[in-house]
Amino acid sequence: MNIEPRVSKPSKRRFDHVFSIYLSLPILSWALYDFANTIFSSNITTIFFPFYLQEAIGNNARMEQIASTFISYANALASFFLVIFSPLFGVMIDKSSQRKKPLFIFTMITVGCTIAMGLFSFMSSEQTIAGLPITLIIIISLFVVAKFFYHSSLIFYDSMMSDLGTREHLPLISGFGVAVGYVGTLVGLTIYPFIKEPNFHHAFIPTGIMFFVFSLPLFLFVKEKKQQPQLNTKKPSFVSGYLEIYQTFREMKLYKPIFTFMIVYFFINDAIATTIAMMAIYAKVVVGFTTSMFILLYLVSTVTSIIGSFIFGYITKKIGAKRAITLVAIILIMALVMAVGAISSWMFWISGSLFGVALGAMWVTTRTLIIELTPPERRGQFFGLFAFSGKVSAIIGPLLYGTITLLFANLGSIASRMALGSLLVLAVIGLVIHLRASYEVTNRS
Repeated sequence: MNIEPRVSKPSKRRFDHVFSIYLSLPILSWALYDFANTIFSSNITTIFFPFYLQEAIGNNARMEQIASTFISYANALASFFLVIFSPLFGVMIDKSSQRKKPLFIFTMITVGCTIAMGLFSFMSSEQTIAGLPITLIIIISLFVVAKFFYHSSLIFYDSMMSDLGTREHLPLISGFGVAVGYVGTLVGLTIYPFIKEPNFHHAFIPTGIMFFVFSLPLFLFVKEKKQQPQLNTKKPSFVSGYLEIYQTFREMKLYKPIFTFMIVYFFINDAIATTIAMMAIYAKVVVGFTTSMFILLYLVSTVTSIIGSFIFGYITKKIGAKRAITLVAIILIMALVMAVGAISSWMFWISGSLFGVALGAMWVTTRTLIIELTPPERRGQFFGLFAFSGKVSAIIGPLLYGTITLLFANLGSIASRMALGSLLVLAVIGLVIHLRASYEVTNRS
C-alpha cells in the first residue's frame, strides 16, 4: 500500500490569507482613495500646475527661478492653513465617530477647486494685480485651497486604516494602499497624450473628475466602525484643538517616543514634500529635461514607488518600523545628492528612481510607526499632530527653497541647485536624530 505523506503548505496559506486581505471590499475601497488622491497629487501638485506656471511666468532664466518661487510660496501658503486647522481635525476624530463625512466634504471641495482651476484657465483678462493677470491669481488661489483640503482629507483617511485590520496586518495594508495609490499616478498620466504643450492647464478638469470617480468606492463600501465617543460630548471648538495640543505637549514625558519621531518626521517630510513640489521644474530648468522626458522619468519613479511601498511593507514587518525608516532616509539622501550634483540626464534618472523608492516606502513605514507608538484612544489627535508637524515643515521647506531661488535668481540654475541642497541638509538632520532616538512601542492593540 502506497501511503503519501501529508505535506503542509504554510507559506501558500499565508500568501492566500494576505491576498484575501488585499481583495476584501473594505480594504480595496480604502486603497482606491489613495489611488484617487494620488492622481491629484501627481497631476496638479507635481506636474501640470508647475509646468503651467512656468509657461505663464518664466520667459527667461531669471523668471524661471521666480516661477519656482511662486510655486514654492503657493505650497507654503496651503501648508500654513493646514497648520492652523489640523489640530482641530484631530480633535474632531477623537471626540466623535465621524470620519467619512468630513472626508467626503473635503474631497468634494478639492475636486471643485481643481475643476474651477481648469475653467478659469480658459478665461482671459486684461486686468492685472502686481503685473499678473487676475485670472492667474485666481488659479493660484484655487490651487492653494485645493491643496489645503486635499491634505486635510488625509488626516481623516489615514486614521481610518486602524479599523481595517489587526496590528500585525497594518504594515501590509499600509503598503498595499500606497502601492495602489501610485498605480493611480499611472492612470492619471493617461491624459498627457491629449495635452499639447504649452496647454498644460487642459489637465486640470480631467484630473478633478478622476479624483471624484475613484474616491467613490470608499464612501460607498467602507463602513465606519462605531466608536464610543468621549464623555465630553461638547462640539470641539477651534480653540479646544490647540488647548489639547498644549496639554499633550505638557505631558511630553508620557509620550516621549512619539514626540521624538515627530521631530524626525518634521525634517524628513520637509525634504520629501518640497522635492515633490519642485522636481518637475527643477528637471526642466536645471537638468534640461523636456516635458516628455520628465513624464517618462515620473512614470519610472512611480513604478519604483510601487515596488518600494510593497517591499517596505514586508521589510517593516520583518525588521521593525524604526530600522525600515533608517533605510528609507538613507535612500532619500542618496537621491538628493545625485540630484544636486546632476550634470547629465543619467544622473537625474538614477536620482528620480531612488527618490521614488524612498517616497513610496516613507508613507508605509511612518504610518505604521505612528500607529505603533500612539494609544488607540488618542490616535486621531496624534495623526492630527503629525499633520501639524508635517505641514509646519511643508511651510519651512518651500519657503526656504523659494527664498533661495528668489535671492539668487540672477545665478540661474545654480540657485535651484542651492535650494535643493538645503533640503539635503534637512534630510541628514532628520536621519541623525532618528538614529539617536529610542522608540518604545506603547500600543499593543
